[in-house]
Amino acid sequence: MSVVREAMVRDPGRLPADASAQAAGELLQRPEVRAIFVTEDDRLVGVVTRKTLVREVVATGSDPRLTRLGDIAEEPHHVIGPDVPLEEAFRFLEAHDAERVPVVDDDHRLIGVLSRSVLQRRLAEEAEPEAGEDEEPELPPAA
Repeated sequence: MSVVREAMVRDPGRLPADASAQAAGELLQRPEVRAIFVTEDDRLVGVVTRKTLVREVVATGSDPRLTRLGDIAEEPHHVIGPDVPLEEAFRFLEAHDAERVPVVDDDHRLIGVLSRSVLQRRLAEEAEPEAGEDEEPELPPAA
């Protein structure tokens, strides 16, 4: 049975807790970047999104160059371990309506991110029958 470690994206985008909100904003301008993981000594301390920047920096009139990510990062809603079976991980994502979840080890170090879309593809691949598996068994000729 496959586990999260085999399907996760390794080394997801992250910034240190002492990085500025401006640095996060620059990364979040890219359409494919939806969230920045914030770490301290490789340990996940939070997540910053566009919404976080608007609420915590823009709306308060704070200077994004002086605002530290560690001060505004939101605690992640959920995390998952690397040895969770993929089917269990999929049920977890579905139950929490999560598109992606950070993968952390026992020391809460960020080691990856698990995406629901990647996980769905992986489970579908595992469910596909092997070549010839659907074929009828060959019977010996009648005597």
